[in-house]
Amino acid sequence: MAEQATEEDILLAKRIISAAERHDVPALKILLKDGSANVQDPTATVATSPLHAAIASCGKAEEKKEAGDDAIATVELLLQNGAIWNDLNKEDDTPGCIALRLGQKKIYDIMVEAGVRAEMLFAKMAALGLGDDTAEEPEVEDEITEEQPAAKKQKVSEEEVKEIPEVANDPVLDDVSLDNHAYLKSELRYKEGILLDESDNAVMMDWETQIMQRHAETLIPKSGLRVMNVGHGMGIVDTAIQTHDPAEHHIVEAHPQVHQRLREQGWYDKPNVHIHEGRWQDVLPKLIEQGVVLDGIYYDTFAEDYAALKEFFAEYVVALLAPDGKFGWYNGLGADRQICYDVYTKVAEMDLYEAGFDTTWEDIDVPAGLHDKKNWEGTRRPYWTIDVYRLPVNTFVK
Repeated sequence: MAEQATEEDILLAKRIISAAERHDVPALKILLKDGSANVQDPTATVATSPLHAAIASCGKAEEKKEAGDDAIATVELLLQNGAIWNDLNKEDDTPGCIALRLGQKKIYDIMVEAGVRAEMLFAKMAALGLGDDTAEEPEVEDEITEEQPAAKKQKVSEEEVKEIPEVANDPVLDDVSLDNHAYLKSELRYKEGILLDESDNAVMMDWETQIMQRHAETLIPKSGLRVMNVGHGMGIVDTAIQTHDPAEHHIVEAHPQVHQRLREQGWYDKPNVHIHEGRWQDVLPKLIEQGVVLDGIYYDTFAEDYAALKEFFAEYVVALLAPDGKFGWYNGLGADRQICYDVYTKVAEMDLYEAGFDTTWEDIDVPAGLHDKKNWEGTRRPYWTIDVYRLPVNTFVK
């Protein structure tokens, strides 16, 4: 049980927040010797951190209140002393959210860079088996975050589902998108314009059609190419791929109900289409052993996190993609708020480069009115709340 704050603790917190709000760097340096950059005033009506306070006091840039040197120095000092880039206040805003709303671009850019550094550090610590196991990973909406909608779109053959051992006292998840095996054993519902899991997460929606069609165009610029899509869902991107007359069209799909839909819609009988039932983690090693080479690869899974996407391109795309081929993926990383989307997009680009890929981006406006609550009725949460989709096209570094 956490210890109750003493009057001395509360006073120190108030002084730290006040110094941050005033952009009083000398005072803040002294106060942080004894206090934390992440304190909150428990007596305040609206709880806020020093970082939130420092940014909020900058005011709106359009009112000729562009952040000055003192404000920038205050933000940087707080970050250097452990302020959390994506900490939430009671209004559910991160410091970056406030900077964006105020039009404080310099401050916003600082927050994005801080987020990138933090996420890269968490990833390195995780790789070394260090740090807090609860450190947040960017989720692939990917429905990231998911915080975030759960990771988007991946799916297991009926036989594989049966082989998953039943564990006594296995926790019953309220949200099956948090665990891939739970999702694969869950019941899906195809409704008009939407695919839902049994926890009411939107696995896919038809507003994504324009995006999927553009992905197909960027990955398959001419007919006669060899293409693979991982995660069929509603079949939007696979339908788009077919319009480009591929020589080979591989579909990797793991959910038994989606297999049934593929059969009902005649996908198993289409010429040059190869359906691979199972998780990509099991299917792709076999394709590599068979010497399969592809000109285009697209990835769009559900109930998987960013670590899965990173494994996919670092371990498998590099082995399957032709030297002049292209790799694309559904970029829903952190799409529930702009700061997270910008941070995770940069993180992905850096990891892709480390794996040997150059990335180009194309901005696509999402449909007008998408953010209206009525469009998300019946779903657990909106998995997309920002205005622009950043479409990635990846090619091997030359």
